Amino acid sequence: MDSPPEQPGALNVRARYLVLVTVFLGWMFAGMEMSLMIPATRPAIQDFLTASQSPTASGAERIVHFETRADQWLSWLIAAFLMGAALGGVVLGWLADRAGRVKAMGLSILCYSIITALSYFVTSPEQLLALRFLACLGIGGMWPCGVALVTEAWPSVSRPVLAGLIGAAANVGFLILGLIMLYHPITRESWRWVLLLGGTPVFLGAFVLWCVPESPQWLIEKQAPAAAAAAPVAEVFRPPLLRWTLLGIALGTIPLLGGWASGQRLVPWAGQVGELQGLPGLKASTQTLQALGAVIGSLMGGWLASRLGRRRSYFLISLGSLTLSGYIFLTLTPTRAEFLWATFALGLVSTSFFGWLPYFLPELFPTRVRATGAGVTYNFGRIVSAAALLSSTALSALFQGDIAKMGAATSLVYALGLVVVWFIPGTPPRSHDQTLRP
Repeated sequence: MDSPPEQPGALNVRARYLVLVTVFLGWMFAGMEMSLMIPATRPAIQDFLTASQSPTASGAERIVHFETRADQWLSWLIAAFLMGAALGGVVLGWLADRAGRVKAMGLSILCYSIITALSYFVTSPEQLLALRFLACLGIGGMWPCGVALVTEAWPSVSRPVLAGLIGAAANVGFLILGLIMLYHPITRESWRWVLLLGGTPVFLGAFVLWCVPESPQWLIEKQAPAAAAAAPVAEVFRPPLLRWTLLGIALGTIPLLGGWASGQRLVPWAGQVGELQGLPGLKASTQTLQALGAVIGSLMGGWLASRLGRRRSYFLISLGSLTLSGYIFLTLTPTRAEFLWATFALGLVSTSFFGWLPYFLPELFPTRVRATGAGVTYNFGRIVSAAALLSSTALSALFQGDIAKMGAATSLVYALGLVVVWFIPGTPPRSHDQTLRP
Protein backbone atom coordinates (compact mmCIF):
# COMPACT_ATOMS: atom_id res chain seq x y z
CA MET A 1 0.00 0.00 0.00
CA ASP A 2 1.25 3.45 -0.88
CA SER A 3 1.74 5.77 2.06
CA PRO A 4 -0.31 8.97 1.68
CA PRO A 5 1.11 12.38 2.52
CA GLU A 6 0.94 12.89 6.25
CA GLN A 7 -1.76 15.24 7.53
CA PRO A 8 -1.71 17.23 10.76
CA GLY A 9 -2.28 14.83 13.63
CA ALA A 10 -1.86 11.76 11.39
CA LEU A 11 0.25 8.76 12.43
CA ASN A 12 3.64 8.31 10.83
CA VAL A 13 4.31 5.41 8.47
CA ARG A 14 5.80 3.14 11.14
CA ALA A 15 2.86 3.71 13.49
CA ARG A 16 0.33 3.04 10.74
CA TYR A 17 1.95 -0.28 9.86
CA LEU A 18 2.10 -1.20 13.55
CA VAL A 19 -1.65 -0.59 13.78
CA LEU A 20 -2.31 -2.64 10.64
CA VAL A 21 -0.20 -5.60 11.78
CA THR A 22 -1.64 -5.74 15.30
CA VAL A 23 -5.23 -5.41 14.09
CA PHE A 24 -4.61 -8.18 11.54
CA LEU A 25 -3.10 -10.44 14.21
CA GLY A 26 -5.82 -9.63 16.74
CA TRP A 27 -8.57 -10.58 14.29
CA MET A 28 -6.56 -13.57 13.00
CA PHE A 29 -6.33 -15.02 16.51
CA ALA A 30 -10.00 -14.20 17.03
CA GLY A 31 -10.71 -16.29 13.93
CA MET A 32 -8.78 -19.18 15.41
CA GLU A 33 -10.81 -18.76 18.61
CA MET A 34 -14.06 -18.78 16.63
CA SER A 35 -13.15 -21.95 14.77
CA LEU A 36 -11.68 -24.09 17.52
CA MET A 37 -14.97 -25.46 18.86
CA ILE A 38 -16.16 -26.54 15.40
CA PRO A 39 -13.77 -29.53 15.19
CA ALA A 40 -13.51 -29.96 18.97
CA THR A 41 -17.20 -30.18 19.94
CA ARG A 42 -17.86 -33.77 18.84
CA PRO A 43 -14.72 -35.15 20.60
CA ALA A 44 -15.48 -33.07 23.70
CA ILE A 45 -19.10 -34.19 23.92
CA GLN A 46 -18.03 -37.76 23.21
CA ASP A 47 -15.62 -37.48 26.13
CA PHE A 48 -18.22 -35.94 28.44
CA LEU A 49 -21.05 -38.33 27.51
CA THR A 50 -19.14 -41.61 27.54
CA ALA A 51 -19.49 -42.05 31.30
CA SER A 52 -23.21 -41.19 31.24
CA GLN A 53 -24.13 -43.50 28.33
CA SER A 54 -26.69 -46.13 29.31
CA PRO A 55 -25.09 -49.60 29.25
CA THR A 56 -28.43 -51.18 28.23
CA ALA A 57 -28.86 -49.05 25.09
CA SER A 58 -28.27 -50.76 21.76
CA GLY A 59 -25.46 -49.73 19.47
CA ALA A 60 -27.81 -47.98 17.06
CA GLU A 61 -29.54 -46.13 19.91
CA ARG A 62 -26.21 -44.96 21.29
CA ILE A 63 -25.11 -43.64 17.90
CA VAL A 64 -28.36 -41.72 17.34
CA HIS A 65 -28.27 -40.36 20.90
CA PHE A 66 -24.65 -39.26 20.60
CA GLU A 67 -25.01 -37.67 17.16
CA THR A 68 -28.15 -35.82 18.24
CA ARG A 69 -26.55 -34.57 21.45
CA ALA A 70 -23.30 -33.63 19.70
CA ASP A 71 -25.13 -31.54 17.12
CA GLN A 72 -27.29 -29.91 19.80
CA TRP A 73 -24.23 -28.98 21.84
CA LEU A 74 -22.56 -27.65 18.72
CA SER A 75 -25.57 -25.40 18.16
CA TRP A 76 -25.55 -24.29 21.79
CA LEU A 77 -21.82 -23.56 21.76
CA ILE A 78 -22.10 -21.59 18.54
CA ALA A 79 -25.08 -19.73 20.02
CA ALA A 80 -22.99 -18.95 23.12
CA PHE A 81 -20.27 -17.61 20.84
CA LEU A 82 -22.75 -15.49 18.90
CA MET A 83 -24.46 -14.09 22.01
CA GLY A 84 -21.19 -13.41 23.79
CA ALA A 85 -19.70 -11.79 20.70
CA ALA A 86 -22.82 -9.67 20.22
CA LEU A 87 -22.68 -8.37 23.79
CA GLY A 88 -18.92 -7.86 23.60
CA GLY A 89 -19.25 -5.99 20.31
CA VAL A 90 -21.72 -3.52 21.78
CA VAL A 91 -19.97 -3.05 25.14
CA LEU A 92 -16.40 -2.92 23.85
CA GLY A 93 -17.46 -0.92 20.79
CA TRP A 94 -18.95 1.63 23.19
CA LEU A 95 -15.73 1.54 25.23
CA ALA A 96 -13.73 2.15 22.04
CA ASP A 97 -15.74 5.31 21.34
CA ARG A 98 -15.47 6.54 24.93
CA ALA A 99 -12.03 5.40 26.16
CA GLY A 100 -10.11 4.73 22.94
CA ARG A 101 -9.80 2.14 20.19
CA VAL A 102 -6.48 0.75 21.43
CA LYS A 103 -7.52 0.23 25.04
CA ALA A 104 -10.72 -1.56 24.02
CA MET A 105 -8.90 -3.72 21.46
CA GLY A 106 -6.19 -4.77 23.93
CA LEU A 107 -8.81 -5.72 26.53
CA SER A 108 -10.73 -7.69 23.88
CA ILE A 109 -7.67 -9.80 23.04
CA LEU A 110 -6.86 -10.44 26.70
CA CYS A 111 -10.46 -11.46 27.33
CA TYR A 112 -10.73 -14.08 24.60
CA SER A 113 -7.26 -15.53 25.17
CA ILE A 114 -7.23 -15.82 28.98
CA ILE A 115 -10.72 -17.28 29.30
CA THR A 116 -10.16 -19.76 26.48
CA ALA A 117 -7.03 -21.03 28.22
CA LEU A 118 -9.00 -21.43 31.48
CA SER A 119 -11.51 -23.59 29.57
CA TYR A 120 -8.85 -26.32 29.51
CA PHE A 121 -9.93 -27.27 33.04
CA VAL A 122 -13.68 -27.74 32.44
CA THR A 123 -15.30 -30.98 33.57
CA SER A 124 -18.72 -30.67 31.93
CA PRO A 125 -20.27 -29.28 28.74
CA GLU A 126 -22.17 -26.74 30.83
CA GLN A 127 -18.91 -25.28 32.16
CA LEU A 128 -17.49 -25.18 28.65
CA LEU A 129 -20.61 -23.37 27.44
CA ALA A 130 -20.36 -20.70 30.15
CA LEU A 131 -16.67 -20.02 29.53
CA ARG A 132 -17.17 -19.90 25.76
CA PHE A 133 -19.77 -17.18 26.26
CA LEU A 134 -17.36 -15.12 28.37
CA ALA A 135 -14.41 -15.63 26.03
CA CYS A 136 -16.49 -14.55 23.08
CA LEU A 137 -17.13 -11.16 24.64
CA GLY A 138 -13.57 -10.41 23.57
CA ILE A 139 -14.03 -11.84 20.08
CA GLY A 140 -17.03 -9.59 19.54
CA GLY A 141 -15.14 -6.56 20.82
CA MET A 142 -12.15 -7.14 18.57
CA TRP A 143 -14.03 -6.55 15.32
CA PRO A 144 -15.45 -3.02 15.82
CA CYS A 145 -12.37 -1.82 17.69
CA GLY A 146 -10.00 -3.15 15.04
CA VAL A 147 -12.08 -1.95 12.08
CA ALA A 148 -12.42 1.56 13.53
CA LEU A 149 -8.73 1.79 14.45
CA VAL A 150 -7.28 0.58 11.15
CA THR A 151 -9.78 2.60 9.07
CA GLU A 152 -8.88 5.79 10.92
CA ALA A 153 -5.14 5.07 10.97
CA TRP A 154 -5.16 4.66 7.16
CA PRO A 155 -7.77 7.24 6.08
CA SER A 156 -6.35 7.74 2.58
CA VAL A 157 -5.79 4.11 1.62
CA SER A 158 -8.17 2.23 -0.67
CA ARG A 159 -10.84 0.72 1.54
CA PRO A 160 -11.22 -2.46 -0.54
CA VAL A 161 -7.63 -3.26 0.39
CA LEU A 162 -8.21 -2.67 4.10
CA ALA A 163 -11.57 -4.46 4.05
CA GLY A 164 -9.99 -7.45 2.33
CA LEU A 165 -7.13 -7.66 4.80
CA ILE A 166 -9.45 -7.42 7.80
CA GLY A 167 -11.87 -9.93 6.31
CA ALA A 168 -9.04 -12.35 5.50
CA ALA A 169 -7.43 -12.13 8.94
CA ALA A 170 -10.01 -14.26 10.76
CA ASN A 171 -9.93 -16.85 8.02
CA VAL A 172 -6.16 -17.07 8.24
CA GLY A 173 -6.82 -18.12 11.84
CA PHE A 174 -9.21 -20.82 10.59
CA LEU A 175 -6.55 -21.98 8.13
CA ILE A 176 -3.79 -22.08 10.75
CA LEU A 177 -5.91 -24.28 13.00
CA GLY A 178 -6.72 -26.58 10.08
CA LEU A 179 -3.03 -26.99 9.23
CA ILE A 180 -2.18 -27.74 12.87
CA MET A 181 -4.95 -30.34 12.94
CA LEU A 182 -3.37 -32.17 10.02
CA TYR A 183 -0.45 -33.04 12.30
CA HIS A 184 -2.22 -33.05 15.68
CA PRO A 185 -5.74 -34.46 15.28
CA ILE A 186 -8.45 -33.38 17.70
CA THR A 187 -9.79 -36.60 19.24
CA ARG A 188 -11.79 -37.63 22.28
CA GLU A 189 -8.55 -38.37 24.10
CA SER A 190 -6.78 -35.16 23.08
CA TRP A 191 -9.12 -32.25 22.42
CA ARG A 192 -8.17 -29.95 25.32
CA TRP A 193 -4.85 -28.88 23.78
CA VAL A 194 -6.74 -26.66 21.34
CA LEU A 195 -7.99 -24.56 24.28
CA LEU A 196 -4.44 -23.93 25.44
CA LEU A 197 -3.58 -22.92 21.90
CA GLY A 198 -6.38 -20.39 22.13
CA GLY A 199 -4.66 -18.77 25.11
CA THR A 200 -1.46 -17.81 23.27
CA PRO A 201 -2.68 -14.35 22.05
CA VAL A 202 -2.45 -13.05 25.63
CA PHE A 203 0.99 -11.68 24.73
CA LEU A 204 -0.45 -9.78 21.78
CA GLY A 205 -3.08 -8.20 24.03
CA ALA A 206 -0.45 -6.92 26.43
CA PHE A 207 1.63 -5.58 23.52
CA VAL A 208 -1.37 -3.69 22.11
CA LEU A 209 -2.06 -1.96 25.43
CA TRP A 210 1.55 -0.88 25.85
CA CYS A 211 2.82 -0.16 22.35
CA VAL A 212 0.08 0.58 19.78
CA PRO A 213 -0.73 4.27 19.11
CA GLU A 214 -4.25 5.61 19.41
CA SER A 215 -6.42 6.70 16.47
CA PRO A 216 -5.69 10.37 15.67
CA GLN A 217 -9.28 10.89 14.51
CA TRP A 218 -10.61 9.59 17.81
CA LEU A 219 -8.25 11.88 19.75
CA ILE A 220 -9.49 14.88 17.76
CA GLU A 221 -13.13 13.91 18.29
CA LYS A 222 -12.52 13.44 22.02
CA GLN A 223 -11.36 17.05 22.32
CA ALA A 224 -14.51 18.40 20.64
CA PRO A 225 -16.92 20.18 23.03
CA ALA A 226 -19.80 17.84 22.22
CA ALA A 227 -17.77 14.69 22.83
CA ALA A 228 -18.43 14.53 26.57
CA ALA A 229 -22.18 14.55 26.00
CA ALA A 230 -22.11 11.91 23.30
CA ALA A 231 -24.07 8.68 23.87
CA PRO A 232 -22.96 6.42 21.00
CA VAL A 233 -25.34 3.49 21.59
CA ALA A 234 -28.37 5.76 21.89
CA GLU A 235 -27.37 7.72 18.80
CA VAL A 236 -27.16 4.73 16.49
CA PHE A 237 -30.67 3.67 17.56
CA ARG A 238 -32.40 6.94 16.80
CA PRO A 239 -32.91 8.93 13.59
CA PRO A 240 -31.16 9.74 11.35
CA LEU A 241 -28.84 6.75 11.97
CA LEU A 242 -31.55 4.25 12.94
CA ARG A 243 -32.38 3.28 9.36
CA TRP A 244 -28.72 2.55 8.61
CA THR A 245 -28.34 0.58 11.84
CA LEU A 246 -31.30 -1.65 10.97
CA LEU A 247 -30.00 -2.16 7.45
CA GLY A 248 -26.55 -3.06 8.75
CA ILE A 249 -28.06 -5.59 11.18
CA ALA A 250 -29.97 -7.29 8.37
CA LEU A 251 -26.95 -7.37 6.06
CA GLY A 252 -24.74 -8.80 8.81
CA THR A 253 -27.23 -11.42 10.01
CA ILE A 254 -27.55 -13.29 6.71
CA PRO A 255 -23.88 -14.27 6.26
CA LEU A 256 -23.44 -14.92 9.98
CA LEU A 257 -26.42 -17.24 10.20
CA GLY A 258 -25.62 -18.89 6.88
CA GLY A 259 -22.00 -19.42 7.84
CA TRP A 260 -22.46 -20.68 11.38
CA ALA A 261 -25.72 -22.61 11.02
CA SER A 262 -24.93 -24.17 7.65
CA GLY A 263 -21.37 -23.75 6.34
CA GLN A 264 -19.66 -24.63 9.61
CA ARG A 265 -21.47 -27.96 9.68
CA LEU A 266 -19.17 -29.21 6.93
CA VAL A 267 -16.32 -29.90 9.37
CA PRO A 268 -18.31 -31.96 11.93
CA TRP A 269 -20.04 -33.73 9.01
CA ALA A 270 -16.63 -34.70 7.64
CA GLY A 271 -15.57 -35.77 11.13
CA GLN A 272 -18.68 -37.90 11.53
CA VAL A 273 -18.21 -39.67 8.19
CA GLY A 274 -14.44 -39.90 8.66
CA GLU A 275 -14.91 -41.82 11.91
CA LEU A 276 -17.27 -44.29 10.28
CA GLN A 277 -15.10 -44.76 7.17
CA GLY A 278 -11.74 -44.88 8.93
CA LEU A 279 -10.56 -41.55 7.45
CA PRO A 280 -9.26 -39.57 10.44
CA GLY A 281 -7.71 -36.84 8.28
CA LEU A 282 -10.95 -35.94 6.50
CA LYS A 283 -12.03 -33.45 9.15
CA ALA A 284 -8.73 -31.56 9.09
CA SER A 285 -8.65 -31.54 5.28
CA THR A 286 -12.17 -30.12 5.18
CA GLN A 287 -11.33 -27.36 7.64
CA THR A 288 -8.10 -26.51 5.81
CA LEU A 289 -9.64 -26.27 2.33
CA GLN A 290 -12.69 -24.39 3.59
CA ALA A 291 -10.44 -21.91 5.38
CA LEU A 292 -8.14 -21.54 2.36
CA GLY A 293 -11.12 -20.64 0.20
CA ALA A 294 -12.32 -18.28 2.92
CA VAL A 295 -9.01 -16.41 3.01
CA ILE A 296 -9.18 -15.77 -0.73
CA GLY A 297 -12.88 -14.94 -0.65
CA SER A 298 -12.61 -12.45 2.20
CA LEU A 299 -9.72 -10.72 0.42
CA MET A 300 -12.00 -10.37 -2.62
CA GLY A 301 -15.10 -9.15 -0.78
CA GLY A 302 -14.17 -5.47 -0.54
CA TRP A 303 -12.78 -5.48 -4.08
CA LEU A 304 -16.03 -6.98 -5.42
CA ALA A 305 -18.07 -4.33 -3.62
CA SER A 306 -15.97 -1.56 -5.14
CA ARG A 307 -15.91 -3.04 -8.66
CA LEU A 308 -19.41 -4.46 -9.03
CA GLY A 309 -21.21 -2.12 -6.65
CA ARG A 310 -22.58 -2.84 -3.19
CA ARG A 311 -25.94 -4.22 -4.34
CA ARG A 312 -24.77 -6.40 -7.22
CA SER A 313 -21.87 -7.91 -5.28
CA TYR A 314 -24.04 -8.76 -2.23
CA PHE A 315 -26.68 -10.30 -4.54
CA LEU A 316 -24.14 -12.48 -6.35
CA ILE A 317 -22.48 -13.63 -3.11
CA SER A 318 -25.90 -14.59 -1.68
CA LEU A 319 -26.88 -16.47 -4.84
CA GLY A 320 -23.55 -18.29 -5.04
CA SER A 321 -23.66 -19.30 -1.36
CA LEU A 322 -27.22 -20.62 -1.70
CA THR A 323 -26.40 -22.62 -4.82
CA LEU A 324 -23.17 -24.15 -3.51
CA SER A 325 -24.69 -25.06 -0.13
CA GLY A 326 -27.58 -26.85 -1.80
CA TYR A 327 -25.20 -28.70 -4.13
CA ILE A 328 -22.97 -29.91 -1.29
CA PHE A 329 -25.59 -30.90 1.28
CA LEU A 330 -28.14 -32.37 -1.15
CA THR A 331 -25.94 -34.19 -3.67
CA LEU A 332 -22.51 -34.92 -2.10
CA THR A 333 -21.02 -36.82 0.82
CA PRO A 334 -17.63 -36.09 2.45
CA THR A 335 -16.09 -39.18 0.84
CA ARG A 336 -16.84 -37.99 -2.70
CA ALA A 337 -13.86 -36.53 -4.58
CA GLU A 338 -15.84 -33.39 -5.40
CA PHE A 339 -16.63 -32.67 -1.74
CA LEU A 340 -13.34 -31.02 -0.79
CA TRP A 341 -13.29 -28.84 -3.91
CA ALA A 342 -16.89 -27.82 -3.36
CA THR A 343 -16.01 -27.03 0.26
CA PHE A 344 -13.19 -24.79 -0.97
CA ALA A 345 -15.61 -23.06 -3.36
CA LEU A 346 -18.22 -22.49 -0.65
CA GLY A 347 -15.56 -21.08 1.66
CA LEU A 348 -14.43 -18.72 -1.10
CA VAL A 349 -17.89 -17.48 -2.05
CA SER A 350 -19.72 -17.35 1.30
CA THR A 351 -16.82 -15.71 3.11
CA SER A 352 -16.66 -12.88 0.58
CA PHE A 353 -19.39 -11.40 2.78
CA PHE A 354 -16.77 -10.80 5.46
CA GLY A 355 -14.64 -8.67 3.16
CA TRP A 356 -17.78 -6.89 1.97
CA LEU A 357 -19.02 -6.01 5.49
CA PRO A 358 -15.92 -4.11 6.73
CA TYR A 359 -15.96 -2.23 3.40
CA PHE A 360 -19.60 -1.16 3.73
CA LEU A 361 -20.56 -0.96 7.42
CA PRO A 362 -18.09 1.77 8.56
CA GLU A 363 -19.36 4.18 5.91
CA LEU A 364 -22.82 4.12 7.47
CA PHE A 365 -21.61 5.97 10.57
CA PRO A 366 -19.64 9.14 11.36
CA THR A 367 -16.36 8.98 13.30
CA ARG A 368 -17.86 9.76 16.71
CA VAL A 369 -19.98 6.57 16.69
CA ARG A 370 -18.18 4.47 14.09
CA ALA A 371 -16.95 1.71 16.42
CA THR A 372 -20.32 1.55 18.19
CA GLY A 373 -22.23 1.50 14.90
CA ALA A 374 -20.02 -1.18 13.36
CA GLY A 375 -20.19 -3.22 16.56
CA VAL A 376 -23.95 -2.96 16.86
CA THR A 377 -24.72 -3.77 13.22
CA TYR A 378 -22.28 -6.66 12.94
CA ASN A 379 -22.96 -8.13 16.36
CA PHE A 380 -26.72 -7.67 16.53
CA GLY A 381 -26.78 -10.05 13.61
CA ARG A 382 -25.20 -12.53 15.96
CA ILE A 383 -28.12 -12.23 18.39
CA VAL A 384 -30.61 -13.04 15.64
CA SER A 385 -28.36 -15.86 14.45
CA ALA A 386 -28.06 -17.28 17.96
CA ALA A 387 -31.83 -17.29 18.40
CA ALA A 388 -32.25 -19.07 15.08
CA LEU A 389 -29.55 -21.61 15.99
CA LEU A 390 -31.18 -22.39 19.32
CA SER A 391 -34.44 -22.93 17.49
CA SER A 392 -32.68 -25.14 14.96
CA THR A 393 -31.68 -27.63 17.66
CA ALA A 394 -35.13 -29.13 17.03
CA LEU A 395 -33.77 -30.08 13.60
CA SER A 396 -31.26 -32.35 15.33
CA ALA A 397 -34.07 -34.46 16.74
CA LEU A 398 -36.19 -34.19 13.58
CA PHE A 399 -33.34 -35.37 11.34
CA GLN A 400 -31.84 -37.73 13.99
CA GLY A 401 -28.39 -36.17 13.76
CA ASP A 402 -28.28 -36.12 9.93
CA ILE A 403 -25.94 -33.18 9.43
CA ALA A 404 -26.50 -32.99 5.67
CA LYS A 405 -30.23 -32.39 6.06
CA MET A 406 -29.67 -29.78 8.75
CA GLY A 407 -27.07 -27.99 6.64
CA ALA A 408 -29.38 -27.90 3.63
CA ALA A 409 -32.29 -26.53 5.65
CA THR A 410 -30.31 -23.76 7.35
CA SER A 411 -28.60 -22.68 4.13
CA LEU A 412 -31.93 -21.29 2.89
CA VAL A 413 -31.17 -18.12 4.86
CA TYR A 414 -29.02 -17.00 1.92
CA ALA A 415 -32.24 -16.56 -0.08
CA LEU A 416 -33.07 -13.62 2.20
CA GLY A 417 -29.96 -11.87 0.92
CA LEU A 418 -31.56 -11.75 -2.52
CA VAL A 419 -34.32 -9.59 -0.99
CA VAL A 420 -32.46 -7.42 1.55
CA VAL A 421 -29.97 -6.33 -1.11
CA TRP A 422 -32.49 -3.91 -2.63
CA PHE A 423 -32.40 -1.74 0.50
CA ILE A 424 -28.66 -1.00 0.10
CA PRO A 425 -28.09 2.65 -0.88
CA GLY A 426 -26.28 3.30 -4.13
CA THR A 427 -23.94 5.78 -2.42
CA PRO A 428 -22.85 6.31 1.22
CA PRO A 429 -25.10 8.54 3.39
CA ARG A 430 -24.23 12.13 2.43
CA SER A 431 -24.64 13.52 5.92
CA HIS A 432 -21.61 11.63 7.22
CA ASP A 433 -18.05 12.84 7.38
CA GLN A 434 -15.91 12.07 4.36
CA THR A 435 -13.00 10.35 6.10
CA LEU A 436 -13.52 7.16 4.12
CA ARG A 437 -12.64 7.00 0.44
CA PRO A 438 -13.73 4.34 -2.10
